[in-house]
Amino acid sequence: MKPLRIGLVGAGFAADYHVECLRRVYGVPLEIVGLTSLRAESREAFAAARGLRAYDSVEALLQDVDVLDILSPPSVHQEQILQAAAAGKHFIIEKPLTGYFGPSEPPLPAGAGAGSQASPWRGDLAPKSPMLAAVMDSLAALSAAVSSAGVICGYAENFVYAPAVQKEREILEKTRAQVLRMYGEESHNGSASPVYGIWRFAGGGSLIGKGCHPLGALLYLKRVEGLTRLGRPLRPVSVSARTHEITRLPDYDDQGFLRTDYHDIEDYGQMHVVFEDGTVADVITCELVLGGIYDYVEVFANNHRARCRLNPNDLMDTFNPCGENFADIYTVEKISTKEGWSPVAPDEHFTMGYQAELQDFLECIAGRRQPQSDLALALDTTATIYAAYVSAEEGGKEQEIPRLLED
Repeated sequence: MKPLRIGLVGAGFAADYHVECLRRVYGVPLEIVGLTSLRAESREAFAAARGLRAYDSVEALLQDVDVLDILSPPSVHQEQILQAAAAGKHFIIEKPLTGYFGPSEPPLPAGAGAGSQASPWRGDLAPKSPMLAAVMDSLAALSAAVSSAGVICGYAENFVYAPAVQKEREILEKTRAQVLRMYGEESHNGSASPVYGIWRFAGGGSLIGKGCHPLGALLYLKRVEGLTRLGRPLRPVSVSARTHEITRLPDYDDQGFLRTDYHDIEDYGQMHVVFEDGTVADVITCELVLGGIYDYVEVFANNHRARCRLNPNDLMDTFNPCGENFADIYTVEKISTKEGWSPVAPDEHFTMGYQAELQDFLECIAGRRQPQSDLALALDTTATIYAAYVSAEEGGKEQEIPRLLED
């Protein structure tokens, strides 16, 4: 078998762990050819540090690869997916799949801060129903392009592949459990990206940027239940949601520990999802949590209950009396301080599912079959979140979730 040639789009945090996890893939011959990104200095530095080739553009990279690993900002995901599909290349796409990034006008300059006023358009004030309609058109275009090209999409929702969630998948399949309700959350103290707070780059705030993770896992588990018990996935039909901008409240007391410079996005959101069998799931997501990332999934079934702790977990704790001692030691993502007792992730690539997702994607591309986290899951996740934005705008009114694909 010839090695699968892989090229990356992006040279940031995600690119770093994708390279490390790709180098752990076993049983599938592969070659990481190189990468491209918008800024020449960042792509060249990243490539040089890892012995890769830096490419000037996605078009140039596509000529030399079989798989495009897209790790760029969400606002350019659709363009790059369509480029990969048009070239007949399989692709891996980081979440969120895509979104709504404002009306057509010159984009904000690269490096603009979250409080930039370069664009008068504000996502928080814009009507949400047109956003949902535009997103559904985008999803339809992506689905058609992927189907026509016959390429495989690996939707990089690492929650799906986290060991705890995969164990729950096994329990559902072997016990034929009926899931009655589920909870999920991703929260922390704000993104490190300077443009995360701008809707034009991120497609929204906490609901899309963080809510996609637990929501994707909950939709996945319900799909597993449906396929096991009924021979078809159980899919979401409606959502009720609320969003808030808590750090922008007039009396918010800023102690300096939480990020507060969001331009036009929400920093708190919740979703209540109803599935076609009448069962439910609830998702919490926000930027208001200190002490590292807070990730979990909880399942209440008719024959068991499961608590899936992704982050933090209790694999390791450290006590450090002086922060400088751990200055060059990675402990866990988004930790506020390394002093005192802290949770430590000895191998976050494994415990958070990054390694397993890339193993599955490469095996499926080599074997020409669909991965566990595929385009269908990405479409339902994205449609649910933008329907949630419509619901939040209407004060939490239940909103039907539009569908693209039939079962």
